[in-house]
Amino acid sequence: MNQSVADSALLTRSLPLDMLRAFIQSDAADNGLTPALLAELKVLARVPGLLVACNYGGTLCDAEGISTEILPLGNAAIALRALAALPNTHAAIISGRSLRDLAAVSRLPVEVHLIGSHGAESDMGFAHAQTLATESVLQKVNAALNEAVGFQEGIWIERKPVAVSVHTRPAPPDVVESVTETAREIARAHGLFFIVDGSVLDLSVVEPSKAEALETLRSRLGASAAMFAGDAHSDELAIATLRGPDLGLKVGPGETAAAHRVRDPEAFARVLALLFELRRAWLFGEDAVGLERHTMIGNGSSTALLTPDAKICWMSHPLPDSGSLFAHILGGDAAGHFSVEPVKASQVLGQRYVDSTMIVETRWADVTVTDYLEPAPEGITSLVRVLTGHGAARITFAPRPDYANAPFSMEARGGELHVVGTSEPIILFAPGATFSITSDGRHATATAAVNLQDGPVVLNLRCGDTEPQPADPGGETERRAGVALHARQWVQKLALPSVKPSLVRRSALVLRALVHEPTGAVLAAPTTSLPEGIGGTRNWDYRYCWLRDGSMTVNALVDLGSTAEAAGFLAWLGRILEHAPGPEWLHPLYSVTGAPLSTEAVVDSLPGYAGSRPVRIGNAADHQVQLDVFGPVAELIHALSEREGALADDHWELMVQMASAVLARWHEPDHGIWEARRAARHHVYSKVMCWVTLDRALRTAARHGREPDPAWAPMAGTIREEVLREGWDESARSYTVAYDSPDLDAAVLHIGLSGLLDVSDQRFLDTVTAVERELRVGPTVFRYRYDDGLPGLEGGFHICTTWLIEAYVAVGRIDEAWDLFDQLVNLFGPTGLLPEEYDPGTETHLGNHPQAYSHLGFIRCARLLDAHQGRR
Repeated sequence: MNQSVADSALLTRSLPLDMLRAFIQSDAADNGLTPALLAELKVLARVPGLLVACNYGGTLCDAEGISTEILPLGNAAIALRALAALPNTHAAIISGRSLRDLAAVSRLPVEVHLIGSHGAESDMGFAHAQTLATESVLQKVNAALNEAVGFQEGIWIERKPVAVSVHTRPAPPDVVESVTETAREIARAHGLFFIVDGSVLDLSVVEPSKAEALETLRSRLGASAAMFAGDAHSDELAIATLRGPDLGLKVGPGETAAAHRVRDPEAFARVLALLFELRRAWLFGEDAVGLERHTMIGNGSSTALLTPDAKICWMSHPLPDSGSLFAHILGGDAAGHFSVEPVKASQVLGQRYVDSTMIVETRWADVTVTDYLEPAPEGITSLVRVLTGHGAARITFAPRPDYANAPFSMEARGGELHVVGTSEPIILFAPGATFSITSDGRHATATAAVNLQDGPVVLNLRCGDTEPQPADPGGETERRAGVALHARQWVQKLALPSVKPSLVRRSALVLRALVHEPTGAVLAAPTTSLPEGIGGTRNWDYRYCWLRDGSMTVNALVDLGSTAEAAGFLAWLGRILEHAPGPEWLHPLYSVTGAPLSTEAVVDSLPGYAGSRPVRIGNAADHQVQLDVFGPVAELIHALSEREGALADDHWELMVQMASAVLARWHEPDHGIWEARRAARHHVYSKVMCWVTLDRALRTAARHGREPDPAWAPMAGTIREEVLREGWDESARSYTVAYDSPDLDAAVLHIGLSGLLDVSDQRFLDTVTAVERELRVGPTVFRYRYDDGLPGLEGGFHICTTWLIEAYVAVGRIDEAWDLFDQLVNLFGPTGLLPEEYDPGTETHLGNHPQAYSHLGFIRCARLLDAHQGRR
């Protein structure tokens, strides 16, 4: 089965897991649980799709006997059931017993697949078809066996659907030898396959093959890796098929091709229990670094994420939406990372941004790592890592291009490491470091140890540089100072509020780093598929520029006094409109280059953050109709012209185009701000933003002496009247997500925040109350609670929290605004970053990180509350 996280929680809750954990921790004699086996189990526990299969008698229980009442060991049965209950995890028994007998004796639930008769029978429907000819042959063989050996001491005959079995336990050795030869001759005489499986002799009309059964299971279940354990000779055929990350396990004595051996079924039960705990911890994110604890570096064209211990865990090249070079955050070590750590194990003392910059320092007792992305020509990524201190540091350079799908090798050339076999140059300049290179056949990893007492070590990773210049370690300090000066000069020009100025400054730097300076586009976030629910499927690619998000992002910077980003964004949008059939046909989002997105796809090779699959690239929302996008653009143009005191002609032309788009399509249903993957509806927020477009166009025209379209004012009035009439739901006592719907949506707060409805109107007051009552949980506000057609749950959205704070201020509930604002502040990560969402139930941060929405909303609230300091 392929359980959801919710289903898994219900299934595993019904199992005595405390007993299983006690079993793992109990003292046991030497049972083969070697460090090498434990290490392989840890790797196996982290594969995207896992199949755990094994023999029955001698593996899950003591060796076969005459009785059919040989039950699996209690802990083995619990562990196998628990594994089968996990998401993306499958369990199966492949036995020589008949399927009916196997089901009767194992008494395992349907989550555990049963394969009988050495693969000839299956509960999945790939059993051998029985014919009249088959039945006739088996009747003759059964009669011949009973006549020839059935009378022998300790021998009994079993009829199976496609075979006849001779059980030789507990017959004496001389009887076993004689019976075996007789049965072999009978099989040969009737053209049957003959197999000796421990104390069982099978005469089968089909070729028995546990190997084929294992391969069929793997294929049908989509498993990316398998563990197979067995004790019998027939199990060796299945073990021989294992490859790659697969794990073979021999239970008990005897020759084997398996890499590992355990003593007996009880030891194997302990292996199953341990594998369950390892996989559960990984799938449910118990060992995943909290998203909010990741830190971003950026230079205006490239971004990267660091873990709290200075591991580069995410970086794409050459564009934000290009394939990843490091994707550890989505797949662990196998997905690529660039790590630095003290040789002498010690705790990280701290990680921080250098004041007013995007330069990050990570400190241990005797090692400090300073990371930044330096300016580079378009198409080139230059990551600099400076190692200082008085200890020794270990460097691990493990790039995995194209989401770990592109094979490559690596060569050391003097003080350089060259990645060989990729479409673009990837070179790590590392003077003073001597690397050892290993390969798994597809990918290479380089490691080195450096003594920092000899002086700083500068690592410069340059991607895409066809004429790379070796990094000058002596000049690095000057280059870094230039990077810091550039950031600080920008920050000094900002008009920061007195409310949380440090966090506002950091939020502004984050937003600026999400601006792709070569084009002017703005990323919603630098990452893909960081989940909106741990273990769930709500995983989206945010490495694109949404017209809505981009407008709101640069508008927040305009509010702080920085207008260059807004001008660049509007120029980017203008270039897109030059090639669009009309402004009304704008897509909701584009790549940073302005190109439409490619088809949304899934990267099956990556297991996802904390096992949250699928990992998606591309975004199907590109093809949706989202009629709200014109409003934020119009608001931006209006705000920019107010800030600068003048209106550029090209910006007015953009405003006219946004207004004409609204005139053409405002009356249509759409998919809304939340990009519902269901039929289009008349979303209230979209209609409000259509009104905003015309309202801001009229205001801008009046302010700057431009001639408005005569249709704007009456159409704005028409839209307003319709929204106020059709958007209200009397049963909810609130404006709701869409016409003729009672469902609440936090975005409808904009009916008052935008100015469409006076904030003192009772309908807006009631809407604020309804959103607070139904959608707020502690420090967060959910987008909505209705069924959106997608599986799983999500957290509250930080942008929605900031909207409610704004609404509190608007209606005069200042104390509540401060209280919720303070709770939001407490959710910031240790370096001042926020992802998209927060789950108040599990106290878990969720979604792509860092999120432009979250930081721009925070900036807006801090500025708004700055005027209400007296109410603290």
